Amino acid sequence: MTRLVLVLGDQLSPNLSALREGDRGRDVVVMAEVTGEAKTLPHHPKKVAFLFAAMRKFAAGLREDGWKVAYATLDDPGNSQSIAGELLRRAEEHGAEEVLATEPGDWRLISDLEDLPIPVHQFADDRFLCSHERFESWAKGRKSLRMEYFYREMRKATGLMMDGDKPAGGKWNYDHDNRKPPDEGIGVAGPLRFAPDAVVEEVLSLVEAEFDDHFGNPRPFWFATDREQALDQLAHWVAKGLPTFGDYQDAMVEGEPFLSHSVLSLYLNAGLLDPREVCAAVEKAWRDGKAPINAAEGFIRQVIGWREYVRGIYFLQGPDYVSRNELDHRRDLPELFWGGETRMNCLGQTIAQTRDEAYAHHIQRLMITGNFALLAGIAPRQVHDWYLAVYADAFDWVMAANTIGMSQFADGGIVASKPYVSSGSYIDRMSDYCAGCAYDVKQKTGEGACPFNLLYWDFLDRHRDRLEQNHRMGLIYGAWDRMDPGKRDTIKAESADWLRAMADGKPV
Repeated sequence: MTRLVLVLGDQLSPNLSALREGDRGRDVVVMAEVTGEAKTLPHHPKKVAFLFAAMRKFAAGLREDGWKVAYATLDDPGNSQSIAGELLRRAEEHGAEEVLATEPGDWRLISDLEDLPIPVHQFADDRFLCSHERFESWAKGRKSLRMEYFYREMRKATGLMMDGDKPAGGKWNYDHDNRKPPDEGIGVAGPLRFAPDAVVEEVLSLVEAEFDDHFGNPRPFWFATDREQALDQLAHWVAKGLPTFGDYQDAMVEGEPFLSHSVLSLYLNAGLLDPREVCAAVEKAWRDGKAPINAAEGFIRQVIGWREYVRGIYFLQGPDYVSRNELDHRRDLPELFWGGETRMNCLGQTIAQTRDEAYAHHIQRLMITGNFALLAGIAPRQVHDWYLAVYADAFDWVMAANTIGMSQFADGGIVASKPYVSSGSYIDRMSDYCAGCAYDVKQKTGEGACPFNLLYWDFLDRHRDRLEQNHRMGLIYGAWDRMDPGKRDTIKAESADWLRAMADGKPV
């Protein structure tokens, strides 16, 4: 009996569990480019082009490996434009009565597969290092689910950067060495740029025609779109970027979107690279004396710590997690997030970079766009959907805890021990954005005052009942209380005026 083997756009791995369960001699692999996924949100054209091109190349590789592949391009006249619809179409076409699938990283797709009128066997996605069962066991009975403690368990389990049962260098975490502000000596490795081949060019033409109303453009396009290219980028970054990655991973520099960041997340999250091989390459560079320990540990923590942790939270908390809104934030996402005019240079730079590259590094996401959205009281689901749409590495399983938890504190503290908010002083210290801004980062109130300064204190005042008892915020509220009452009133009034102007669509 013929079975269908489903391969999704973020499952482009030869060792995928569904493929291992399949039989080349009788089964049919189903892959499809569908508007039901690509247009559910206004996904960045570069993201769509990356996934479609990588899918087409992966399908070609499967055929070369002896698989029969039923592939639907977006413009296929018979395309039903949904994953469920394509499975039903191919089941009728090939007389299949059963589907083999690797569990999707999206509750919506999991539900769609469960609702099909034919049996679907969903196998664990064991490309990740921590199974659902293992994460649930770790989380059970804990008062708090802090990533740092999970990370230590993953270090022990994987043996990465371990000396026996002790952490390499005697410390679990070298993050205190990874917060240097930008200076003239900052490394700018930048990713490899791959010229589009015939497959990519065909996809780019399709995306230009079908997604011309989405935020951003598909060209110029330089992403890796197959495993060989992704491995080239891994080797390039380990040699050129890793040595300075640790020191400056939190820095932000105008006109330098990549600095020493790896830009490997989109290749990892699409399945072109395996987290084990990436971390092994980084550890080897450190052990060979080609990268400092703070750089290697900091990167490995992002992969086996944070990446595995946010996936664990997503599945542990369930389908309603992305709808949580513990701070009851209800303002709409302002037009400036879609390229509307703004006088704030840090936001303008980060969003323009996002539009151009479908990429921003983690501090730009957390402390520029995320910080602003939290301070301004933007509805967290809208923030989540924006991140999911505009970044090439974004999928539901990875974005939910990053946005709902870490960035927007909308889960009430499951992920973060306190809200990640700051005034303009942090942005000024970690970037050169403030020098070119229409606002004065040193000014707290009055004409030209940095909006982050106003919104920071206003946010804390609005949520005092909820946040004051947080042991990490007592000193901050003490500073607010010592402030002149007249100044506090001015901050609240000017913040309200500024937010009203933003809501009215005025350039801010």
